[in-house]
Amino acid sequence: MKTDIQIAQEAELLPITEIAAKLQISPDELELYGKYKAKISDEYLEKISGSRDGKLILMTAINPTPAGEGKTTTSIGLGQALGILGKRAVIALREPSLGPCFGIKGGAAGGGYAQVVPMEDLNLHFTGDFHAITSANNLLAALLDNHIQQGNELGIDTRSVVWKRCMDMNDRVLRNVVVGLGSKMDGTVREDHFVITVASEIMAVLCLSENMKDLKERLGRMVVAYNYQGKPVTAQDLQAVGAMAALLKDAMKPNLIQTLEHTPALVHGGPFANIAHGCNSVRATKAALKMADYVVTEAGFGADLGAEKFFDIKCRSAGLKPDVAVLVATIRALKYNGGVPKTALGDENLKALEKGIANLEKHMENLMKYKVPVVVALNSFVTDTQAEIAFVKEFCQKRGCDLAISKVWEKGGEGGLQLAEKVLQTLEEKEGNFKLLYEDNRSLKEKIEIVSKEIYGALGVNFSSQAEKQLQKLEELGYGRMPVCMAKTQYSLSDNPALLGRPRDFKINVREAYVLAGAGFVVALTGEVMTMPGLPKCPAAFSIDVNEEGAITGLF
Repeated sequence: MKTDIQIAQEAELLPITEIAAKLQISPDELELYGKYKAKISDEYLEKISGSRDGKLILMTAINPTPAGEGKTTTSIGLGQALGILGKRAVIALREPSLGPCFGIKGGAAGGGYAQVVPMEDLNLHFTGDFHAITSANNLLAALLDNHIQQGNELGIDTRSVVWKRCMDMNDRVLRNVVVGLGSKMDGTVREDHFVITVASEIMAVLCLSENMKDLKERLGRMVVAYNYQGKPVTAQDLQAVGAMAALLKDAMKPNLIQTLEHTPALVHGGPFANIAHGCNSVRATKAALKMADYVVTEAGFGADLGAEKFFDIKCRSAGLKPDVAVLVATIRALKYNGGVPKTALGDENLKALEKGIANLEKHMENLMKYKVPVVVALNSFVTDTQAEIAFVKEFCQKRGCDLAISKVWEKGGEGGLQLAEKVLQTLEEKEGNFKLLYEDNRSLKEKIEIVSKEIYGALGVNFSSQAEKQLQKLEELGYGRMPVCMAKTQYSLSDNPALLGRPRDFKINVREAYVLAGAGFVVALTGEVMTMPGLPKCPAAFSIDVNEEGAITGLF
């Protein structure tokens, strides 16, 4: 059986100018990065700004398991299937991070015969967006420490610096560091921290910004520290905005690539969903809606993280209204949630399936709270039995959700025709009435409690004394109307990754809270989630290589 990278490298790609031509984008409206990838110019985005919007299809999933769910694969396969049906479709996805690529998760270009290509470029340096974000982040950090060194005119309390340096790699030893060691000329000695680039506020800012003016305003609002009076010090105060914007100028432009079946794909931005808000850029999503009749986009990890943040942060900020949500699940993953070990997931086990399907049920209920029609995509495996499939289908139908079998990993777009037809039927027959989960005027604690109770199924929230004080201070500083971004494990509806299925009788533990004023949300850190992951004992990096012909191997 061929690996994903073998399938991708054997594919016949069209020049990106031909993919662009399908969308009426001329070569002059592209900025080429080689033959097969390009950025879309600001001039083209302005030209289509008055066009009618297409339908927005959100792809989400149950909580991820070692068995795999295939959310990105299903997104790409659905886009390819819509193309086979003669529909003008565009896929809008996030860019992968180098951290998971070299760590344990692997890349994020889909799989099998439902991939975006060139997959090696996408999973590695791509068009340099993440490098630009890293540079802008660390420029601000350097300007901050230089300001302190040069006399500290703003009265920054060095014990209250909140801006962290970043890099796009899993490197646990950088979580807590000391900077400024050496002579007096080497800066002020203080404790510092690193986050992974996809957890940087600048990543969130770039992904939520509508245009350059919006970007600069958001950059200027970012809080970097507090002064001795407890007042926030911003990037604007440090005169850092112009230089950061210059570094981000090209990164603001959406990237255009293609699927294995030449469906256009806008892949742009990539905040983590268990730490940040987990969605591709607003610019790419809105551009795709102007380019196509159907846009397939996805939110990170399970619906408790990705979909909730897509709705309550991205849609709130950008005024988006999704028309349908597709919820991806596999029988193998549901059995894993029912207590079956990974080694026995290929065996028929209706009892475990009946127990584990509670995870799917909760996600279905959650999506319906937003008044969005839901279609369940059952990602097919050869080990699935007819009895298991029938059980899941009946379970979904009893709860008002249509189910479609997806075989896109094996068959590409052809394997997604049943799903595509079901989505089109749902769009035609069921009109959504999208609503947010909570109003802006709720307190920050109330918002955290609403998400915890309504989406996770918690009894309530335990706030640490530190989190209580931080939330109170953020309210006093005027940040109380912002939405909340819950930083939580992706593996469970709770904040304990060991609690599978549909946990009950638990509380969410919030240990810390801080504002991302530029992005426009308040982050609540729960459980033991980390903003700088570490590498496993045997990282994926061990298997990645380049052969004598220059072909990269081992990415998947």
